[in-house]
Amino acid sequence: MCGIAGIISSNLSKDKAVVALQRMNNAIAHRGPDAEGTWNDGYAYLGHRRLSIIDLSDSGTQPLHSYDNRYVIIYNGELYNYKELRLQLQRAIQGTNQQPYFFKTQTDTEVILAAYIRWGADCLEHFNGMFAFAIYDKQEKNIFIARDRMGIKPLYYAFQNNTLVFASELRSVLQSNLVDKKISQDALVDYLQYQTVHAPNTIIGEVKMLLPGHFLTIENNEIKTTPYWKLEKNINYASIGKSYEEICKDVRTLFYEAVERRLVADVPFGAFLSGGIDSSAIVGAMSQISPQQVKTFSVVFNESEFSEANYARIVSEKFKTEHHEIKLNPQDFLQQLPEALNAMDHPSGDGPNTYIVSKATKNAGITMALSGLGSDEIFAGYPIFKQSYKLEQQWWLNFVPRLLRVTGAAALTSFNKNVAAQKLAQILAKPQVNFNYAYPLSRQVLMDKQVKQLLQRSDLPMNSVYRFLRLLEFDDKKHHLSKYSIAEISTYMQNVLLRDTDQMSMASALEVRVPFLDYKLVEYVLGVDDKHKYPHTPKKLLTDSLQELLPAEIMNRKKMGFVLPWQVWMKNDLKHFCEQNLSQLENLGFNPHAVNKLWQAFLKGDPQITWSRIWPLVTLGNWQKNID
Repeated sequence: MCGIAGIISSNLSKDKAVVALQRMNNAIAHRGPDAEGTWNDGYAYLGHRRLSIIDLSDSGTQPLHSYDNRYVIIYNGELYNYKELRLQLQRAIQGTNQQPYFFKTQTDTEVILAAYIRWGADCLEHFNGMFAFAIYDKQEKNIFIARDRMGIKPLYYAFQNNTLVFASELRSVLQSNLVDKKISQDALVDYLQYQTVHAPNTIIGEVKMLLPGHFLTIENNEIKTTPYWKLEKNINYASIGKSYEEICKDVRTLFYEAVERRLVADVPFGAFLSGGIDSSAIVGAMSQISPQQVKTFSVVFNESEFSEANYARIVSEKFKTEHHEIKLNPQDFLQQLPEALNAMDHPSGDGPNTYIVSKATKNAGITMALSGLGSDEIFAGYPIFKQSYKLEQQWWLNFVPRLLRVTGAAALTSFNKNVAAQKLAQILAKPQVNFNYAYPLSRQVLMDKQVKQLLQRSDLPMNSVYRFLRLLEFDDKKHHLSKYSIAEISTYMQNVLLRDTDQMSMASALEVRVPFLDYKLVEYVLGVDDKHKYPHTPKKLLTDSLQELLPAEIMNRKKMGFVLPWQVWMKNDLKHFCEQNLSQLENLGFNPHAVNKLWQAFLKGDPQITWSRIWPLVTLGNWQKNID
């Protein structure tokens, strides 16, 4: 796991490009404290910061050149099937011009390079891992940049004046001083609605994110991005016709294989353990597969209503892990909060919780940790799955005249002032009552009326989540839940959870691996019929598949999620901190009166203005200070 940075340009002087690349590399030093490397030929300028996970020797330092010195690669990520591919690439294929590759190192980096030399862009079909990499052909002066299927590893880029600038982090791209730092007003709308900006856009107008499952090339002095994998086009329907017991067996096998792949490392590793179903399953599988004692890490709160400590201890005791509790109180959190927010590369309404546990895990001597992220999205673990499924059964609402629905919605909100009632009223008032209109509201943080007031706008661009659903080519009547999974994965998970996990863990040079997002497991589960996944109980298919692994106390407990007690802290210990950062929003064109109105409503306990509506504004204000 590392950080990459690069510039491709024939317009820049060599001296200017070299200085720009060094600034970019310095900006991501935290991602790779073990080694630094740069290389250029006057057209391509490539930089790398290394966090050593596989092959700890100096031979793994990047940029890495092919044995014939024609190609050079910079790479961030892990290729879990690199050993199998290495054996394949060491052999020539009779009857073809494909010759054996002569490896110089034991790294997965060189396997990616060799695979590209043999298969070109088709190499991506052979990879199982998380990655963002760039390969430069010195002979043809071509650049090839790719990102993994699920979007676990980020890749930001900007293309101006025939100059391509790219990196693992937004701050690195901006530190080149080759890109305009102007904030996009439409991106601000997206951020206020969803506490993030959805790829391919970013908060900076000129900077984009390479979409998951895509690769990038330059053709005729223009950027071209090409999809090599789309989730909705690669669903595995092998479960059709199988019994439920057979399906559970398949899920169990795929899950264990996914965990086993992610235990390949030459450094100490552990796991995040909240005591929920997901992390407990990961820890249980690790304890059965790994020959060494598993190290686990949990956040423990003084506020008992937020603490999952007892559940984590049950799991730790069952699997005999070396357990570490990270005790947290408002004073501890307040002390670490500024550094957590300063580590935030792209503004987000989430993340500090991951920063705290990642820092503590790294301080305990762990360089790689496994996480249960992704389980809720593929196994229908969120309430939105049940709500959306029921909505599909209420198609008859579309035969009720819209005027009557609007009238009923108004009556509903007059009696119930909470956020859920407000969103239900808006669903009823839409042109149609269906998933495409309802889902974008489910994850929306601030409503359109509030966004207009904050940004002093009379109209807003098309909602980014609604736009995604309009373009989604998936309408399988037996797999409604899979459609919801695709929506969750492609919006909230990839643009909030994965982005925050990367930026907050890598701030402490900790690599986080996510077994539930093994693409083979994801493709299979999304091909399972709704009748086997409908959430009568939390993540039924997963718990049935792993019932011999998970303790009963964990399977039957109420879901809490990995949540900090913000509501209490923001009104007390963090109150001044919040107010300081909210005042910064005026620099972004926010209406200070509208900001203060929201803040005061939150302090007074308005049920429509919860902490999750305010915190993204606080983090945005803090990020704005750091960007200048």
